[in-house]
Amino acid sequence: MPVPIPRQRAVPAAEGGQAQAFPAQTGTETFPAQAGTETGSGLTLLVIEDDPAEALSVPELLDAAGKPIRIRTARNLTEAERLLTDDVHCILLDLALPAPSAPGAGHGEDELATLRHVLQLAPRHAVLALTATGDIGLAGEAVRVGAQDYLFREELDARLLSRAIRYAVERKRADIAQRQLTESRLRAQENARLERGLLPTPLLDGSQLRFAARYRPGRSRALLGGDFYDTVRTPDGTVHAMIGDVCGHGPDEAALGVELRIAWRALTFAGLSGDDLLSTLQRVLEHERPDEEIFATLCTVDISPDGRRAGLCLAGHPSPLIARPGRPAELLPYESGGPALGLLPRARWPRQQVELGGEWSLMLYTDGLIEGRIGQGNQRLGQDGMVEMVRRQVSDGLRGEDLLEAAVSEVRDLNGGELTDDVAVLLLDRDGR
Repeated sequence: MPVPIPRQRAVPAAEGGQAQAFPAQTGTETFPAQAGTETGSGLTLLVIEDDPAEALSVPELLDAAGKPIRIRTARNLTEAERLLTDDVHCILLDLALPAPSAPGAGHGEDELATLRHVLQLAPRHAVLALTATGDIGLAGEAVRVGAQDYLFREELDARLLSRAIRYAVERKRADIAQRQLTESRLRAQENARLERGLLPTPLLDGSQLRFAARYRPGRSRALLGGDFYDTVRTPDGTVHAMIGDVCGHGPDEAALGVELRIAWRALTFAGLSGDDLLSTLQRVLEHERPDEEIFATLCTVDISPDGRRAGLCLAGHPSPLIARPGRPAELLPYESGGPALGLLPRARWPRQQVELGGEWSLMLYTDGLIEGRIGQGNQRLGQDGMVEMVRRQVSDGLRGEDLLEAAVSEVRDLNGGELTDDVAVLLLDRDGR
């Protein structure tokens, strides 16, 4: 709260027609800094005040380190916008300044129109409201609207104003940090909800198959991407697995992936498979996608109750890899696959029967696993490179979780760092007993 202290004598200095105590800075001189942060070059104050007959006398100001606080002045909001650069840390606004749309500020709600305009113009800058001593109600309302503090014109004092500027800058910095923290928490909550939708718990009760999965988004610091997968066991004992990839990255693609995964699970429990299931999923995609250029690739596998056979459908997706004892790892047949969902209105996706055998490991993956670079050139790992890599890892005795972790880590290392595309890998094992 301002304390009544006699105003100190000001030393005049001119910029924008205003009198000041400390030499003002011109709009062409800058001191690189983020708005609301103090650097080694000190603080900068922008004074917005327009009464030349009673020019505001701003005393000489020093920051906490004893360095002079730079002062700029503007007689109107047009000048203020020109002078409001990133090296300005705080704004001292005369509440009597007319708003652009309301010449001659009136009463009631319009009294703070100028302040609202400045807050909108400078959302990252600290703002001090300046008013007359008798306007205590208006001053308090200014803080409620968004100013960091208020000062009375009749009580301006170097010590008081310097302290108010530092306090306002620190409070604005704290407000921004708190808002960013709140937004980060909200994003984390939304990501957690999307994660539960994209990366569900498999429903394999009663099955002897073992399940493992790995997921890594491609965007820097992202939690989620457009890849999705699921695995369920229907009452007849059939195990159904799927993996898919919505083109693009980000929350919109992740949300669409969640919708497709949930639709797949519901349709699978309803008894659909093969072309009937994928045709219905395409209709879901067409209705839910934000624009007609969005498509999704998909691989579905339905494994018979005895675990020895499977039906395979591919919609523009890479074919799964199977590893069996005594035989090199290889890709399942992929010649009969159909197009990605959302590309052709009347497409068909034939279901082909494949023999798995008594003991096997079946790996479903998205293209992020095979599109990473190899070394410094433009060569990609590709499906052939992935098959050779998995063959070597299997021959080294890796299985299940260990095999997935080794595969994803080696692909990342070959790429020389994090992959740019999302990666999802799902592994189902049957030990033959």
